[in-house]
Amino acid sequence: MSASIPRRLAAACCLLPLAATAQSTATATDAAVPTLRDIVVTASRSPEPLADAVGDVTVIGQDTLARARGDGLAEIIGRAPGVQFTTTGGPQTVSGLYLRGANPSQTLVLIDGMRATELLSGGTRLESIDPALVERVEILRGAASSLYGSDAIGGVVNIITKKGAQDRPLSAWANLGYGTYETVKSSLGLSGASAGWDYSLSASAAGSKGFDVMRRHFANNSSTDSWGHYADEDGYASRGWAGTLGYQWAAGHHIGLAAYDSTLHADSDGTQDDYPYATEDNVRNLVRQQAYRLTSTDRITDRWESVLRFGWTRDSLDYRRPTDGSFVHSSLKRTLSWQNNLQVLPGQRVSILAERLEERVNSDFSYDRTDRNVNSAALIYKGGFDRLHTQASVRNDNYTDHGNQTTGSLGLDLDLSEAWQVGIAGSTGFRVPTFADLYQDYPAAFYKGNPDLKPEKSRNIEAHVQYQGGGTLLRLTAYQNKVRDLIVNVSDPVTWWTTPQNVAQATLRGLTLAGEHDFGDTTLRASADFLDPRNDDPRPAQGFTPAEGSALPYRARQVFHLGVEHRIQALRLGAEYQYTGNRYADIANRTRLGGYALVNLTAAYDFSKSLGVQVRWNNVLDKDYVRVDGYNTPGSNVFVNLSWRM
Repeated sequence: MSASIPRRLAAACCLLPLAATAQSTATATDAAVPTLRDIVVTASRSPEPLADAVGDVTVIGQDTLARARGDGLAEIIGRAPGVQFTTTGGPQTVSGLYLRGANPSQTLVLIDGMRATELLSGGTRLESIDPALVERVEILRGAASSLYGSDAIGGVVNIITKKGAQDRPLSAWANLGYGTYETVKSSLGLSGASAGWDYSLSASAAGSKGFDVMRRHFANNSSTDSWGHYADEDGYASRGWAGTLGYQWAAGHHIGLAAYDSTLHADSDGTQDDYPYATEDNVRNLVRQQAYRLTSTDRITDRWESVLRFGWTRDSLDYRRPTDGSFVHSSLKRTLSWQNNLQVLPGQRVSILAERLEERVNSDFSYDRTDRNVNSAALIYKGGFDRLHTQASVRNDNYTDHGNQTTGSLGLDLDLSEAWQVGIAGSTGFRVPTFADLYQDYPAAFYKGNPDLKPEKSRNIEAHVQYQGGGTLLRLTAYQNKVRDLIVNVSDPVTWWTTPQNVAQATLRGLTLAGEHDFGDTTLRASADFLDPRNDDPRPAQGFTPAEGSALPYRARQVFHLGVEHRIQALRLGAEYQYTGNRYADIANRTRLGGYALVNLTAAYDFSKSLGVQVRWNNVLDKDYVRVDGYNTPGSNVFVNLSWRM
């Protein structure tokens, strides 16, 4: 019998309690699944109830964030269906999100709707974003370039910072927590609204002694010393703040400013280039993430809303080695957009978007070019016809170095009854090469960018069936995303010079089953992901030639989640189980990382309406597991948080 069959049966058993209750009826309005009341903006670029969104969307809200006070943001997002993540050590190290199997550089990450993707490498510095400053996270799966442009091949992750209550003169909150590895986290904030003004301000600080981020050996049993391993504790210190200020100067007319700024000082071990210097002391990474946005929202008529935005985001990395080999990278993005939302008929909305993006990079490394501009135009339609819900979009992005890139999408959802819905969608996506792919000149590492690279492109199709009723939400989604012109670093076996080339194709095919049921005092959640990430036409890369059909690295073919929370008056008890299957650590599928199972426990108690305590115990069984070859993961760890709110 195939080893995967028992795991699939186990996943089905996890979801049987949900299926068994799917046909039950509820008489009380409070039996509905709470997440259905969430308002999302990512799915159509306009605020709408989550239940009305066309597409595969998940909202990570305050309840989920509160249950994970001591965790990093990548870890929290990585527990959502259809998402996997990697870290090179602790929560302060480089992290990556794999949305439906797409590379981290193929998933667009936003902060308050503004691009946070780093321009040099294509990743996002998630490690620098403190979850204490996050209001919610919206995840849109599937190619979404027709809404947001480049990088959205796997989907979009929109991180919404703290806004707080806007319906009363003043509210305030604070948190203070302590946990394993001498981890200390604190945060506080206030918000309110009065006389047309609305405001919020929050701040956080955290620090940890940490643990040794590198293992002593790689999976093939070779020593990590040659890669700069220094056996010590790698800690971090971080601080950040977020704020908003808005004024409604007339009915239907609002102007608002939003700001986010965070700094992370993180220890890590060196790379191979650092050896033997890293054995003298730690490498110190100084990471900063900034995002500022000015928005004017104006109701011109009953049917016409105009939204004008100016955004400014910057990320920087100051990489400090014990010797004189330190370097600094930074990237800057300026965005100006004008979106007009027109209610052409009842239930029919058209959004017309014009956008300009200016990208600038600064690095101690040599780049042949450090700037480019993008002018974009998009048309988004959202409408309903009785039981049929539709969304369509088309967008053109004109790059100064890559010309025009046109993408589109169409989604149809049909309500078969009040409880059952089916849907189908198709979309296209693209990713323009990074500045490192195109223009970096690094002779010391025998690396040279390729200015002739083409953008990576994808075609995504998906279908779903959903049941919602009686406190139950069940959703089964099947998808296939074919990506071509993948950019791969190709090494010359004679000269050792490496250059990126468009030489590969891949198919990301999968199935996600997710569900939730509210039994009253008990809530059960479960999900099962089955992913088949394959090379379609592999070519020699980095000295390896993977066989056709080989698995893409760092993607597990099976991931299962099961969670339960029980409420006893002011006490809430929870348990979580996660299974992640085998993965490969290289494109040649020569190094295999074993699967692992984790058990986490949570508890929370409210002493009063204002004061409460939350406890989280991760990796209860102290499982030794690996996410990235050569790097450690946290052992059994506990975090206790004391919360206050006004």
